Amino acid sequence: MADDRPRRRRTPRTGTVLRTTRVTPHTVRVVLGGDGLAGFAPEHADSYVKLLFPPPGAPYGAPFDVDDVQARLPREQWPVTRTYTVRSWDADAGELTVDVVLHGDEGVAGPWAAAARPGETLQLFGPGGAYSPAADADWHLLAGDETALPAIAAALEALPAGARAEAFVEVDGPEEEQDLATGPGVTLTWVHRGAAPGVALVAAVCGADLPAGDVHAFVHGEAGAVRELRRFLRTGLGVRPERMSVSGYWRLGRTEDRWQAEKREWNAAVEAEEQGLTVAW
Repeated sequence: MADDRPRRRRTPRTGTVLRTTRVTPHTVRVVLGGDGLAGFAPEHADSYVKLLFPPPGAPYGAPFDVDDVQARLPREQWPVTRTYTVRSWDADAGELTVDVVLHGDEGVAGPWAAAARPGETLQLFGPGGAYSPAADADWHLLAGDETALPAIAAALEALPAGARAEAFVEVDGPEEEQDLATGPGVTLTWVHRGAAPGVALVAAVCGADLPAGDVHAFVHGEAGAVRELRRFLRTGLGVRPERMSVSGYWRLGRTEDRWQAEKREWNAAVEAEEQGLTVAW
């Protein structure tokens, strides 16, 4: 029987650019505010928003009704969605901060962030998210590249007092390193990228002298590297699935739109592979 229930309308929030800062040569920090963010309440270290960008030449601009646009315009004129982790949310000031990695003129969000000026508006959905550091873990493993850096930074800030953590972040070079909050029990290792994304990160994590005990792991970044690290977590460290937040934010050789279309099948293949792994306990 057909489902005749009315489709719930999606109402995006509207944020106004307050300021931008070049955090590193290839990272722009965008701070959004305004009444459109009232009620925004991220709950997790990996909380994210989906930013909406009208394509070039679109006959509309922010604010716009997403459902109306999709109902009356061809797909190529629909807004493009890009997902970004919430770097921070200041509830008192009503300020939402996201960090955007620049890749020259490539992409959608990067060129927008590089050129954004105070007063411009941007629509977004969210927040979503699922991961926060478990208070009962013996230690925490955080690993990823620039795309995971905002979540890793937020996780480090959210760690319980006295928590032990091993964090590994892969970036292009020393100029892309950032100042992150680290407590006395935290070891932060910056990994400088080699010829292929993720290779140095995998080597650093798998070759590290890691603590024993119950670990809560957060591993996000390039899909191929994440797959290798997931295998290491399961077979090398014996991490239970419920103690892992693991996701390929992007995949080498794929556009974001293509990767998002393939990601469900990719995840299913990774999970099927995991069923045949010999797990260390």
